[in-house]
Amino acid sequence: MKTDLDIARASKMRPITEVAEKLGLEESDLYQYGKHIAKLPLRLINDKEVKKKKLVLVTAITPTPAGEGKTTTSIGLVEGLNRIGVKTSVVIREPSLGPVFGIKGGAAGGGYAQVLPMEDINLHFTGDLAAVEKTHNLLAALVDNHLQSKNNSLNLDPRKIVWKRVIDMNERALRDIIVGLGGPKQGIPRQTGFDITAASEIMAALCLAKDIDDLKEKFGNILVGFTYDDKPVYAKDFHAQGAMAALMKYAIMPNLVQTIEGNPAIVHGGPFANIAQGTNTLLATKMGLSLSDYVVTEAGFASELGAEKFLNIKCQYGGLSPNASVVVATIRALKYHGGVKLANLKEPNPEAVTNGLENLEKHIENIRNFNLQPVVAINKFYTDTDEEIEIVRKRCEELGVRVAVYEGWEKGGEGAIELAQLVKEAAESCTTCFKPLYDFNWDIEKKLHTIATKMYGADHVEYTVKAKSQIAQFEKIGLDKLPVCVAKTQKSLSDDQYKLGRPKNFTVKIREFEIAAGAGFLIPIAGTIMRMPGLPSVPSAEKIDIDNEGNISGLF
Repeated sequence: MKTDLDIARASKMRPITEVAEKLGLEESDLYQYGKHIAKLPLRLINDKEVKKKKLVLVTAITPTPAGEGKTTTSIGLVEGLNRIGVKTSVVIREPSLGPVFGIKGGAAGGGYAQVLPMEDINLHFTGDLAAVEKTHNLLAALVDNHLQSKNNSLNLDPRKIVWKRVIDMNERALRDIIVGLGGPKQGIPRQTGFDITAASEIMAALCLAKDIDDLKEKFGNILVGFTYDDKPVYAKDFHAQGAMAALMKYAIMPNLVQTIEGNPAIVHGGPFANIAQGTNTLLATKMGLSLSDYVVTEAGFASELGAEKFLNIKCQYGGLSPNASVVVATIRALKYHGGVKLANLKEPNPEAVTNGLENLEKHIENIRNFNLQPVVAINKFYTDTDEEIEIVRKRCEELGVRVAVYEGWEKGGEGAIELAQLVKEAAESCTTCFKPLYDFNWDIEKKLHTIATKMYGADHVEYTVKAKSQIAQFEKIGLDKLPVCVAKTQKSLSDDQYKLGRPKNFTVKIREFEIAAGAGFLIPIAGTIMRMPGLPSVPSAEKIDIDNEGNISGLF
């Protein structure tokens, strides 16, 4: 069987100018990065056109170690929609080097549903993540310089600085460090650490910004820490926002590439979905909607995480109104939620599929909470039996939900035509049906209760004393009207990663909050969330190589 890299390398790429022509663009509209990649200037965004077009969100059931395939489904769906005559672009997130060299691999799709050039997209691409990293670390450097060279005129308490540094690599040794050692001339010693670049608030802010001025304002509103008397100190207090925005001059522009079948793909931004909004940039989505009739995009993890944040945060901030949503499910994942161990998922087990359906049912319900009618995509694997697939089809029909078998990994656009037709039907039947789950002006506890009960299926939300005191502090400093971006495990609908299927009769426990005032949301922490992953015992990096001709191997 061919690997993703084999398939990508055997595909004939079109010049990026030809791909741009499908969007009605000329060569002069592009900032080209070689023959097959270009950046799109923000002047191409047309808000009037955005409102006329159709936006399709791809989400999934609760993730399992077997994988679900949202990106592959998103790309294949675009191939299918173009095959049935719908001018469509896919808009997705950029990969981080951490997963590429770690355990997850790249994020350019798979099989015959990929975006190209796959190697470049997964390795540095146009340098956007490097720009995010440098922008983040510039602010960190200015903070430490203020402590050392400005005699701390802002009265910033070094023990209450919340702004760390970032690096685009899985590196557990950098999670907690001491800086400023070496004597009086080397800085003020203090405890800090590193996060991975995708977890940076710079990335989250980039993905919600409307233009450079808006990005600059968001950067200025980043909370750096607190004074000795507990007053907030922001990036604008260091006069940092101008230089920070200057570093993002090109990174703010969406990247244009292509699918295997030569259709437009816009790849831009990549925040985490369990501590940030988990979607590509608002600018990329609007760019796609300005230039295509349909845009297919995805949100990280499942409906209660990435989709919830896309629909409540990104859509409300950006004035977007989705028209349809796809819920990706696999027979393997349903069996896992039905109690089958990972090693046995390839074995036929209709009973386990039936038992796992309750997880799918909850994600269908979640999408309906936003007044959208979901389309279920059964991402087919060769081990799936007709009996197992029929169980899912029958249950979806009983629920009044459109359902299609998706075979894009193996067949590309040909394997996505059934899904494309159903998505088109769903999108055309919805013009202004979308309704957010909550209003930003609600109080924090009401917003959290709504998310926990309606999206997770919880009975209650509990807060620690620390979380309660933070809520009071947010109200005092005027941050309580921000949306909430819950950080919790992606492995369960609940905040307990071991509760599979559809957990019931549970309470979500909010331990504390983090503040992303620049990006524009509060982060309630439910459980333990890792901002800096570590490499596995056998990292993917050990399998990656390059020869004298520049051919890369081992990348997937």
